[in-house]
Amino acid sequence: MPALWPWTSRAFSFDFPVGKYPDVLARYRGTPARIEDLVRGVPADALTRRDTPGSWSAKENIGHLLDLEALWEGRLDDYLAGKEHLRAADITNAATHAAGHNDRPIDGLLRAFRAARTGIVRRLEELSDADWSREAVHPRLKQRMRLVDAIAFTCDHDDYHLARVHELTARRAG
Repeated sequence: MPALWPWTSRAFSFDFPVGKYPDVLARYRGTPARIEDLVRGVPADALTRRDTPGSWSAKENIGHLLDLEALWEGRLDDYLAGKEHLRAADITNAATHAAGHNDRPIDGLLRAFRAARTGIVRRLEELSDADWSREAVHPRLKQRMRLVDAIAFTCDHDDYHLARVHELTARRAG
């Protein structure tokens, strides 16, 4: 079953204080461990099955998160450079469709995602309080977002795909 609330149909309101950034960063930092926990003990064939034609498997959802780490890092660069607009994502997800994530060992995907996320977390941990208030316009949402909002947005995107991985692996493992 595909997601009940498609990602591109979602709207976002960021009305929390910028001082929430340590909480947001903790959530962002925790995604690799959450993914690892979801797939621990899941049979390899269950990680590559799709529930509907054209949907992604659990491995492809994880691989998609890995594919987007370069975008998130680039957007961090955009904030720190004072750009007015954040770089756009490829909404066709061509990189994920072409990557062959189902052919990769799950341990390799998990290690690569953890390494990429850890690198961005290290950069975020070095920022000043004022950096978290930097603003730019999100290209698809057409709304101004502070850096703290962008990281919260990324966490929501992580959660969307983690929910799919859970749905796919819970059904297959049980």
